[in-house]
Amino acid sequence: MRRPSPLALLLSLALTASAAASLPGSAAAAGLRADADTPRPAGVALSRTTEVLARAAGALDGDDGPARADATLALRDLFLARPSLDEDDETEADRLLARPTDGVSDPYGDGYATGSVKTCAKHVCVHYVRSGADAPPSTAWAKKTLSVMERVWKHHIGKLGYRKPARDGSRGGNRKFDVYLKEIGSDGLYGYCAPENRVPGKPKQASGFCVLDDDFARSQFGRAPVESLKVTAAHEFFHAIQFAYDYTEDPWFLESTATWIEERFADGVNDNRSYLKFGQAARSTKPLDLFDSSGLAHYGNWVFWEYLSERYGNGIVRQTIQRAGTGGGLPDDYSVQALKKVLKKRGGLPRTYAAFAAANTAPAKSYDEGSAFPGVSPIKVAKLGSKQRSASASTRINHLAAKTVELKPKRLKSRKWRLRIAVDAPRAATSPAVALIIKRSNGRLLRRTVSLDASGSGTKKVAFTSRTVRSVSVTLANASTRYDCDSRTGFACEGRPLDQGQRFTVKAKALRR
Repeated sequence: MRRPSPLALLLSLALTASAAASLPGSAAAAGLRADADTPRPAGVALSRTTEVLARAAGALDGDDGPARADATLALRDLFLARPSLDEDDETEADRLLARPTDGVSDPYGDGYATGSVKTCAKHVCVHYVRSGADAPPSTAWAKKTLSVMERVWKHHIGKLGYRKPARDGSRGGNRKFDVYLKEIGSDGLYGYCAPENRVPGKPKQASGFCVLDDDFARSQFGRAPVESLKVTAAHEFFHAIQFAYDYTEDPWFLESTATWIEERFADGVNDNRSYLKFGQAARSTKPLDLFDSSGLAHYGNWVFWEYLSERYGNGIVRQTIQRAGTGGGLPDDYSVQALKKVLKKRGGLPRTYAAFAAANTAPAKSYDEGSAFPGVSPIKVAKLGSKQRSASASTRINHLAAKTVELKPKRLKSRKWRLRIAVDAPRAATSPAVALIIKRSNGRLLRRTVSLDASGSGTKKVAFTSRTVRSVSVTLANASTRYDCDSRTGFACEGRPLDQGQRFTVKAKALRR
């Protein structure tokens, strides 16, 4: 779902930290797996599934701090857990998952208090009320929302080639996709989508609907209403598309790609830049596949898909989603598994991930709009000269994370100076990778790799004269994707990573030929 300002959310983190710590990263992290025709929690205690119910309630009632900002995934998790709820909780879940047109009986205030009307175009219908707190400022705004939603449909499906959302029968009065306008900004929400009915014979695909704020008032969202509308519509509709591939997919994957697609549809808004400082564009030590319902890293990691799409085209994201999708012969891989297979013919995930991590140390030269990106700071900066010729660093790195050491020549004016870099990394089976960025005095970057043998050892020599080189950055990457899946974590496949805290050592020495 689209979040309000990260700063506003962080103000209430302390109030929810203890509650969030008692919950998994999502209900999917509690071991959700398909059983017969219905995905359901496998072996999860009833108390665990009622916690999922509590989280979904908190996501919509406006009283649960930043946890409520993940309303789409909270409702997705509730939809998954519903078959394991007792009768009373199942009734409560149905109310939470209801459409606003289901009326005032909704105990969380999501039901319209008066009769609604709708305006429809070729693919989408927008539902709204004409009076009360949920009414948009004008009929023209409802029509504007419809126009934007139709453009989003044409962009995501027509231009980028994604599946259409699954049909909902005629739940909204016809077979078109339904969007509801409501006053939800006061609850800290831009919008959300909810899965509704499983597609017959395709238990991991579901139809759904979306709810968007009724006016995106600048006083609540801090920018022009139409800008908030555009990025929210792009983000939330993409969740409805994801439901048509595999609504049980890993949360980090669902949210990072939905935040990425905002950049494709509404490039000039740049709302998603506010999350970059929480993801690997600034914090490379947090695993790429981390989903934390009380955090923002999974939003900030849209930068990974930006890196891939700027190099391989927008289609690489669709290819990954298709590999993770179901139905129509799609493989039903989990997120990282799908990513590995898509990147296999593009140098492989370890090398690509290391290059991505290195790019984040020099974003202005690595992304089209990178001058506005925060950048990753090195864990160590060492100056090497004729007197102090060597430096070393040793560190531990978790899976799908990275650290960088920066080396600078100090008054080495002769062109005969070279830098020898020796890396002692974990064994090859754990997927270590090392990328170099040589920043030249003329502003150009040279990108290199350090090849590692089976034991994880590798060396590289590069020019190291002060005349032409400003610095050499050595990015050490733990690109492991080995998991013990179904371990109730917030990582890919709900897995326990097998290669955490891997040790990397770098030794650098200035040499004169």
